[in-house]
Amino acid sequence: MGLRFSTLLVLLYFIYGFVVISSNKDEYDPTIKTMEEFSGYPIHEPDFQDSLSSLSVETESLQRQIDELATLSDTPAPSVTRVLYTEKDVLARRYIKNLMSLSGLSVKEDAVGNIFGRWDGYESELAPVSSGSHIDAIPYSGKYDGVVGVLGAIEAINVLKRSGFKPKRSLEVIMFTSEEPTRFGISCLGSRLLAGSEELAQLLKKTVDGQNISFSNAARLAGYEDNEALSSVFLKKGSYSAFIELHIEQGPILEEEATSIGVVTAIAAPASIKVDFEGNGGHAGAALMPTRNDAGLAAAELALAVEKHVLDSGSIDTVGTVGILELHPGAINSIPSKSHLEIDTRDIDEKRRNEVIEKIKESALSISKKRGVKLSEFKIVNQDPPALSDDEIIKATESSCKELNLSYKKMISRAYHDSLFMARISPMGMIFIPCYKGYSHKPEEFSAIEDIGNGVRVLALTLAKLSMS
Repeated sequence: MGLRFSTLLVLLYFIYGFVVISSNKDEYDPTIKTMEEFSGYPIHEPDFQDSLSSLSVETESLQRQIDELATLSDTPAPSVTRVLYTEKDVLARRYIKNLMSLSGLSVKEDAVGNIFGRWDGYESELAPVSSGSHIDAIPYSGKYDGVVGVLGAIEAINVLKRSGFKPKRSLEVIMFTSEEPTRFGISCLGSRLLAGSEELAQLLKKTVDGQNISFSNAARLAGYEDNEALSSVFLKKGSYSAFIELHIEQGPILEEEATSIGVVTAIAAPASIKVDFEGNGGHAGAALMPTRNDAGLAAAELALAVEKHVLDSGSIDTVGTVGILELHPGAINSIPSKSHLEIDTRDIDEKRRNEVIEKIKESALSISKKRGVKLSEFKIVNQDPPALSDDEIIKATESSCKELNLSYKKMISRAYHDSLFMARISPMGMIFIPCYKGYSHKPEEFSAIEDIGNGVRVLALTLAKLSMS
């Protein structure tokens, strides 16, 4: 009931707000005055250019910002590489903080570099509404993943400011630290810590990168001197009344169906598994086939078993990937004596995903026995639960699409996002926009500025609705 009433107020605000008419700017439509007295707070601004069409996005400026941020890369265009706490990452952070300041937001950072830019509402004691994403990029990726959600959120606030809108709840843009696991092997590092992961806080005290540089030292070199106080990053549940993330789809559905907006209903969460087999090895010519204990073939058989168990789940939402398969000693004329696999399984149904994991383990044990190799490790590295989008945020997003005359469809996210962990702090939702052929994490990643603009308009209107609740 509360959201419905507040949504009505937002719409009335957009429809009736500017009716100033004489040279005396203190005079305005008595209808507005009545509405203000009824609601108990001002919904009229004399200089407010007021209609839904006033939610205009400065697309040229937004595209220029995307392009400028892409130049802060450790690899040449069109690829983008921006890894946590490197020089380019620090410069990109400075760029974002500057944009936030230019937009009139109050800016702060926490001990690991999560950046927050806040626009105070007129009831600032209420829990704020937040939006944002990440700007780090895996090696040789593209310039839209995450970036659209950060720059788009800043522009969404600019859109609302230009329209004359005044938020009840404060609006906040968050740039999350290290959504990608590139440097320290930990995805969604910043948002996991915001969600209060004590386990991660302890792990980071002894975590090193591929060059044996500790997380603490890397953070200090990037200017975060207080990074050891990681518990200071934790946020209490309810710190935000809502969080909504704008993101490229990273899949082909919206483009193929010529649909403007994806309203995300759930985020599939991965479980990561590490498996090691050990065999006898030997000469590729001299060791006879019936007597071999081939760790490489054990790995290959398990990879096929992963595919079978995922398909046997009966759901299109269950996926599994053997992303790493390494053989030792790695010589063409040597039978593999060791093999190492890293497996990613995902689903929006946690029980179904965990059943697949159990079947993979059963297959690993069976293969080990049949092939006479040792299963030296079967380790579940992480097993995060999926997250469901909040019904009220979904409704607000759908309503915004309808009011802006934009086509939309409900869909799930099969990719990982910071929203997965923000759902542990507050109600969560996501907005997807189309991207070229579904490409992502590669230089060909692309979203048309018209599609980005549509996403920003939907985000802006949704933020306005949520801020008035």
